[in-house]
Amino acid sequence: MTRPSHKWRLAAVAVTALAVAAGSACSSSADDPGDAAYVVWDPYPQFADDSQWVALLDRCGTSAGVTVERTGYDTTDLTNKALLAAQQGNSPDVLIVDNPVISTLAEAGTLTTTDDNKLDVSAMAPNLLGAGQSEGKTYGVPIGANTLALYYNKDLLTAASVDPATITDWTSLTTALTKVKTAGKKGITFSAIGTEEGSFQFLPWFWGAGAQLTSLDSPQAASALTLWTDWLKQGYAPNSVINNTQTTSWQEFATGDYAFAENGTWQLANAEKLGFSYGTIAIPASAGGPAPAPTGGEFVSIPVQKSTERYATSQKLVTCLTSADNLLTTDTTLSYVAPVTAVQDRQAAADPKLTVWVQAVRAAKGRTGDNLGTKYPKISEALWTAVQAALSGQKSPREALSAAQAAAATR
Repeated sequence: MTRPSHKWRLAAVAVTALAVAAGSACSSSADDPGDAAYVVWDPYPQFADDSQWVALLDRCGTSAGVTVERTGYDTTDLTNKALLAAQQGNSPDVLIVDNPVISTLAEAGTLTTTDDNKLDVSAMAPNLLGAGQSEGKTYGVPIGANTLALYYNKDLLTAASVDPATITDWTSLTTALTKVKTAGKKGITFSAIGTEEGSFQFLPWFWGAGAQLTSLDSPQAASALTLWTDWLKQGYAPNSVINNTQTTSWQEFATGDYAFAENGTWQLANAEKLGFSYGTIAIPASAGGPAPAPTGGEFVSIPVQKSTERYATSQKLVTCLTSADNLLTTDTTLSYVAPVTAVQDRQAAADPKLTVWVQAVRAAKGRTGDNLGTKYPKISEALWTAVQAALSGQKSPREALSAAQAAAATR
């Protein structure tokens, strides 16, 4: 999607209406190897039948000698329908899902592995491929990635005598925020809402401190949360971040009142519409260099079918969708960075503004990495709860993270 999907935690799947919808949506007889229609489900409902994305699906179908029947769903809806269809033995032939969902579907036994379906993932960047891996097995091919960086207002930084090139670590960033405030302007806005969006935005600082999701109460984790709480106390960030989504945070930045905003590649089109000049820099790690930011983006996977004879054609479709030339077109359409280094280089050469984003994606990591798999949602909820408690002043960063670690361990 054009922004990472943060509603991917599973809703109850035992809902009759959804079961009926899932069954009817798969009515193209995916069980019959002789059926020429191959079903593709994706999380891109924003793309109509005359879009470049649908045209690519049709071309890939023609190349494979089949007709493609495509349906675009909201991400949460898609996850539920995929699980229900698998229970009914009526899965689509190709399923494109938000990367954290892969581990859930894999654990449910609904996806084939790349060893099973002979998909070649050797060219894919290992840090992006990791989001689709569980227990040493790979369950799909990344179609692209988005991630986070810092947008900045060039006019405000110039007025505050801040050179963005000097911002390389937390100390230099905080110094820049001090200068901006001294110049009478606002510092930085971000999203710290009590949802997956809040965790998503906190993770670059968490990982940039050297913290690990298996130890939420580490000193490194506390230093990251202390950074954010100190920014609020010192007036460098507004109290509104506690309720900000990534959209409302962007709207604050778009007013022209803030020097910095943490946001993603999906805002690039909106950035071109700003009433001021902007730039981007990587989110710095505590000690310097780009921090690992979490990856958004989807994986193209092949669900388990009753008839294994369909896998060969499904493999052709996936290979076509994720080929280097098609990735360039698709990822440009989705405002994604490609999962293949050579294509990333082509993107940056075609649009120098993407250079920072390519660097950020190369340093990024999957939220379900480190073999967390389906444990991640529980950890993430504990983490965003801690961030909320600390930023609202209910608990100190250490107290909040200690409670988070205890909660994550019992869920």
